[in-house]
Amino acid sequence: MNKLRVGLLFGGRSGEHEVSISSARAIAQALLSGSNQQKYELLPFYIQKDGRWLPGDIAQQVLASGTPLQLDESNTQLPSDNSTSLPIPTSPYLPVSSASSQSQVADVDVWFPILHGPNGEDGTVQGLLQLMQVPYVGSGVLGSAMGMDKIAMKMAFAQAGLPQVKYMAVNRAQVWSNPCVFPKLCDQIEATLGYPCFVKPANLGSSVGITKVRSRSELETALDNAASYDRRLIVEAGVVARELECAVLGNDNPKASVVGEITFESDFYDYETKYTAGRAALSIPASVPESVAAAIQEMSLQAFAAVDAAGLARVDFFYVEATGEILINEINTLPGFTATSMYPQMWEKSGVPFTELVDRLIQLALERHR
Repeated sequence: MNKLRVGLLFGGRSGEHEVSISSARAIAQALLSGSNQQKYELLPFYIQKDGRWLPGDIAQQVLASGTPLQLDESNTQLPSDNSTSLPIPTSPYLPVSSASSQSQVADVDVWFPILHGPNGEDGTVQGLLQLMQVPYVGSGVLGSAMGMDKIAMKMAFAQAGLPQVKYMAVNRAQVWSNPCVFPKLCDQIEATLGYPCFVKPANLGSSVGITKVRSRSELETALDNAASYDRRLIVEAGVVARELECAVLGNDNPKASVVGEITFESDFYDYETKYTAGRAALSIPASVPESVAAAIQEMSLQAFAAVDAAGLARVDFFYVEATGEILINEINTLPGFTATSMYPQMWEKSGVPFTELVDRLIQLALERHR
């Protein structure tokens, strides 16, 4: 039986480059384990931080080491131009076919992009794969873009009737362009949301650029900081609540996993807390009433449909115990995929082991492409 060639695409031009490598290592191991090794052939592709696509042998080195490769451009060995290379912005060449590399774009049967953050899970790479007319794991262009942009996401949630915290959409021009507009903007935020509130870039992941603010001076600084990351910003009202999550798997008839909970001692679930060992604790399944878990599972499926997601997603919630209120926070259409990440752990506790989960995602990609 011919093996299906899986193009594992990882690294990328975002602040979550290292997380992508960790996710790719776990997926690569799953592809080489159990029955998967009889079904799939791994073809890795590594996108360096400067945007260069590096050949399969170099990608294998990164997977083996688990650390980003720092290459001087003069030392980078790229495939020679044999009239089948595609020039792309910020990358000298995207290899399509070359005798110098075992992993070639044209050889891939199905893609598994595990690129977190901008330029990876925001619809850009998905658009490239769509143009190539090949199956790929995860959401399409629309679902990926809506899952990345917090403003578009919240508008979709509102249209679907999903309850969420109060928020305001802000653009960079309101913060930087007119000194007369900025004080009025801050007045409006204070009147609408109050303190504490959270200022966020609309299109970044892993809590990058997010600030919890408690005063006017902190608000002004946080808006200026967030505007340095993104043109679109969002400000959300603070809420005292437990943070619960649910994983979704499927295409047109998706399923929801058991509910998990994240607990931490810091002010909020920031980048350092997420990626520093011992800073956060995971409880799967979460200790909540069955009615709450069932409601979260149903809302997760509604959110999945609202943004037109496919394949996989993790949906995050606030549970206000004092009132019993459940508020949707956000959806992540390409969540962290290490062995210790919430998404695979929630499915593990739901009876789907890691290797089977990877297999199912590939099969879902093929199903959606037919």
